[in-house]
Amino acid sequence: MKVFGKNVFNEIIHNKENIKRIILSKNFKDQKIIKYIKDNNLKYQTIEPHIMDKMVDGKHQGIIVEINDYNYYTLNDIQNENTIIILDHLEDPHNFGAIIRTCEAAGIKSIIIPKDRSVSVNSTVMKTSAGALEHVKIIIVSNLVNTINKLKEKNYYVYYADMIGENYRTISYPSKICLVIGSEGHGVSKLIKESCDRGISIPMYGKVNSLNASVAAAILIYEVINR
Repeated sequence: MKVFGKNVFNEIIHNKENIKRIILSKNFKDQKIIKYIKDNNLKYQTIEPHIMDKMVDGKHQGIIVEINDYNYYTLNDIQNENTIIILDHLEDPHNFGAIIRTCEAAGIKSIIIPKDRSVSVNSTVMKTSAGALEHVKIIIVSNLVNTINKLKEKNYYVYYADMIGENYRTISYPSKICLVIGSEGHGVSKLIKESCDRGISIPMYGKVNSLNASVAAAILIYEVINR
């Protein structure tokens, strides 16, 4: 997998064993990064900037890093966490990256995604999360309903975000919470809703009747962690 940009590089060097190769622009000027690469004997090469432009979709800032594909976690990796996020077939990697970043800022350690028909960890997610992915576990599961049931057995109360749910500000949240955020186009699926304990909503006072998935997630996440 290729990731790019100075901020991303400065985050992934905490796990430099994961770096396979670094590609630098011939006019790359950041001496601090160059020194780090050489001091740590990391494999690198320099090429023309216009060639790098074709290698990734975005502003690479003169540095592209080839890393190993992301190693997902399992439910067994959740340890004594009060708040867990589930993404019900989210599709946009920018939303995924933004949610990861919000979770890291809020101190949430685990995000659960389904194996099929869902956004996965790719270079866009890495870039959008701005390094937060290094500090949040992404857990991949085969069946969200089964996962929700297992979490309920561990005394998690499971909420789902929905336009017709209860006002999120009027609820007294318990100590262990799982929050389900739906996909951009369809929201939380009917089967998932039926598996959850309660639906919660964000009141809309304007003419727009919904929020971007990552924006809605950020509002609800900070409500539940400040309960």
